[in-house]
Amino acid sequence: MTKRIGGFRRGTRSKLKKTRNEKGKLSLRRFLQKLDDGDRVLLNAEPAYQKGMYFPRFHGKVGTVKGKKGICYDVAIKDHGKDKILIIHPVHLRKLE
Repeated sequence: MTKRIGGFRRGTRSKLKKTRNEKGKLSLRRFLQKLDDGDRVLLNAEPAYQKGMYFPRFHGKVGTVKGKKGICYDVAIKDHGKDKILIIHPVHLRKLE
């Protein structure tokens, strides 16, 4: 079996880059936000906090909250016609109205 070269964040230089206005301390509002089952959320990674981050291929997708596991949330997304469940920390989620 071949060995993979590179890791989880390979090829994400522009995808996981903060803009000039976003740099600095992490927002506690995003850290402590409460989400309910059925809420629609946007997957928007916080590059300064790696715990509970999803695979970068799903960046920018919209999903639905299905439940909670510890401090993280189960988020259902559709990836190329297949339903997938991701376990994501709330700092990487933005609630949509």
